Amino acid sequence: MAMLQMAAPSAPVDLYEAYLEWLARRGVGNPTFRSGARSFLARFPHPQRWAEEPLKERLSLGTQTRPFLNFLMLHSHLHPGYDYLLERRLHSVLRDGEVSPLGRDLAAFLGAAERLGYSERARLGMASQVAVRLLIESGRRLCDLGDEDAQVFEIAITERERRNGRNYKHYRVALFASRAVLYHLGAPMSEVPQRSVPAPWSWHQHFGGVNEALARSMAAYLERMAATLTRSTVAGAASDLAHFGRFLTATDPALETFADLERRRHIEPYLSAVAKAVNERTGEPVAISTRRCRIQVVGRMLEAMAEWGWEDAPDRRLVFDRDSPRLPRPLPRYLPPDEDRRLADALEASPNRLCADALLLARATGVRIGELCDLELDCVHEVPGQGAWLKVPLGKLATERMVPLDDETVSLIDRIVEHRSPGRPLRHPRTGRLVEFLLTHHGRRVTSGTLRDELKRAAEAAGVGSVVPHQLRHTFATALVNSGCSLQSLMAMLGHVSAEMSLRYGRLFDATVRADYEKALTLAKEHLGPVLPEATPVTLDTDWRHAPLIKARLAGGYCVRALAQGTCAYTNICEHCPNYRTDATFLPTLLTQRTDAKSLMDDAHARGWGEEAARHRRLVDRLDRLISGAHSA
Repeated sequence: MAMLQMAAPSAPVDLYEAYLEWLARRGVGNPTFRSGARSFLARFPHPQRWAEEPLKERLSLGTQTRPFLNFLMLHSHLHPGYDYLLERRLHSVLRDGEVSPLGRDLAAFLGAAERLGYSERARLGMASQVAVRLLIESGRRLCDLGDEDAQVFEIAITERERRNGRNYKHYRVALFASRAVLYHLGAPMSEVPQRSVPAPWSWHQHFGGVNEALARSMAAYLERMAATLTRSTVAGAASDLAHFGRFLTATDPALETFADLERRRHIEPYLSAVAKAVNERTGEPVAISTRRCRIQVVGRMLEAMAEWGWEDAPDRRLVFDRDSPRLPRPLPRYLPPDEDRRLADALEASPNRLCADALLLARATGVRIGELCDLELDCVHEVPGQGAWLKVPLGKLATERMVPLDDETVSLIDRIVEHRSPGRPLRHPRTGRLVEFLLTHHGRRVTSGTLRDELKRAAEAAGVGSVVPHQLRHTFATALVNSGCSLQSLMAMLGHVSAEMSLRYGRLFDATVRADYEKALTLAKEHLGPVLPEATPVTLDTDWRHAPLIKARLAGGYCVRALAQGTCAYTNICEHCPNYRTDATFLPTLLTQRTDAKSLMDDAHARGWGEEAARHRRLVDRLDRLISGAHSA
């Protein structure tokens, strides 16, 4: 990528002769081209002096001097300033640059942009709007351009916008894309713009309108939290604590320390205020999850202060678990099979192959969208005798995991590799290490927003309504549950750290509950006639007393219930009622009932159902008394 360098002529005559030679090599030129050059050199024997003229004067030069100015800029004899370069249309400069010391660098830039997947129109636009201007003004080779050059160029764009009173977004977009091209060419440039991020507020600044003493204590608590938690987590806690601090300041201005808090005077009124809280922007009641956070963060702060032995900690517990509203537990939002198929077909038909295949990979592996974006190029691991596995990087729960892959999913990943853009490793936004990510486009990581947009487009094409990426994970998990996947395997593949997280999917379709339901329904239909005419018939091969159900003999038949339903509150209630009467004519029925009750008691003992066995034992004792009374009657 070396750039040809031409020695600077020592006199205007040398410049003019070099200009004529350049025109001859290109096969262009006329008397106007030559007269314009002579006129310019007559006024500015040293061309760089012209760059010191006001912008208005520089732009006022006639068009006959433009070819000579292009020659001077392309051969590093003139650096006219970004203000001039941004006001000039440089389409001809890009063409003229092919026969100049900048030619090889411009060709390298265009080639790198093509490898990163940019269209021809985008490549030419980036080269003419950014690359050639950077090369002309900096006077450096392409591989030596750095962040400082890009920052100076961006400042010049801002100054032009202010000068002309209009927005030049196309230049900013071209600069953003050009930085990626330069980075992958090996230039000492960051792969993403270095935005100026303001310094984070001190925790104390979150507590506007809060009593100074209380704000100081809460800020100290947050500072302690920041040692082990992310700043975003602590900032969320600060927002919730601010509501508590402002409430205390408004209701008890004299309160100076949390040690003087009282349950009845302060906590209970705050709980009532949280229950009535509304969103400041919309006026709608805040979500249950928001109310729960506002209460729990206060409880955690007061408990932590007590554990740490702080002087301003309350001397007793003031906030309890039952103070927090219970969160609703909706079932996972999985896609029904027909919608799942239609969405997959829409993604397969998408022209945006990289993003569409990435979403199909999420559906096939159950990864979260953040984990999907973080997948690395070498994420597929072949284990001898165990097939292919997908290594999912550290994500939401800060744990890595391996997910088994079938041949179809491995082929899908191969297809993603074909469509990703190549280039240098990119810096991980969290760890700072250089990583070859699986999902890269135009030299940058594919963002979650880009994937969401593609999913939205595919969902509209499939006619399945609104779909979010996490529904693909729910659909993956639901399909596993329906196929009889064990809880332990489900936890491993989803990356859950507790069984409770995975049990949400078990609540959807429990094969045992379904089997018990169908067996019970079949038995009921055999003895009572059809109950639900379209139920799937299931035949019980064994005696009803041996079924894995909760059972009871009734006067006209028997009752069977799934274990999940629990014991019926009305089971054998008549036999234990003091108004129940019998005589010798009912002895055959009573004896049959006792025989069954004894059999069911032994069966419950064998299954380890202690409470169920005790129920049958009480019935046997009651039947013995009834049979004895019937014999003596």
